Amino acid sequence: MLFVRTCKQAGFRFLSKTNVGLFQAAASSCGLSNVSIMLAQQADRVMALGEWEERWQEDRIGFHQPHVHKMLESHIDKVLAGRTGVRFFFPLCGKAVDMKWLADMGHSVVGVEISEKAIKQFFEENNMTYSEEPVPALPGAKVFKGSERNISLYQSDLYNFSSAIGGQFGAIWDRGSLVAINPRDREKYAALIISLMAKDCRYLLDTMLYNPELYEGPPFLVPDDQVNSLFGKSCDVELLESFDSLTDRQRGWGLDYLDERVHVITPKSI
Repeated sequence: MLFVRTCKQAGFRFLSKTNVGLFQAAASSCGLSNVSIMLAQQADRVMALGEWEERWQEDRIGFHQPHVHKMLESHIDKVLAGRTGVRFFFPLCGKAVDMKWLADMGHSVVGVEISEKAIKQFFEENNMTYSEEPVPALPGAKVFKGSERNISLYQSDLYNFSSAIGGQFGAIWDRGSLVAINPRDREKYAALIISLMAKDCRYLLDTMLYNPELYEGPPFLVPDDQVNSLFGKSCDVELLESFDSLTDRQRGWGLDYLDERVHVITPKSI
């Protein structure tokens, strides 16, 4: 990576856990922006869709959480903003139990996931019956619809989904999607998400900040500056919370710190 090689030639390596301050120091010494340095390390990392399906088939799904995410629980009032019956969108939904939690509250949920196994496990593990239908507008795709709850999960490539198929949404919960997609696809991803946002949408986004020299991802590093770059032209971006979420699992990746950061993003027309 050019940015990283340049800084290494300058004698700077990112080995401490003092996080953002070190990147800024490196940027200053190399004449480069800290965001460029942070992102360069993972810029060419690619995960094919088949690799994600393989992880599900082999149950290598350490990213799945068997309980409702604490950040969704903590900030649900901010997302709902007094509304009831909100349409929620879950990009790369997996089998997140958050979907049933929201549906039990009376909201409707639409998710997109490449793994059919993940979708079926969601319904089966939550003791929910479902129907399975083809999606005429998406050749090869299927939609699985819950019988007891208003939940529709599309088995499809996320980038083939659109507002023409699923409409727009009053809320989006992105717990592990932006950090999972290939870094080079982020602008395409942001454009899709913005197109799915209704005028009153509240997009809750969870990102991660760590030393990318120690771990190649996924999940990938997404600095705040890039969140603002991706969404700031058409949306207001507010950082709600930042906290240390380093566990033994991430230490096993070689990380010495992991900051989790939660943002709420709203269309500027609100």
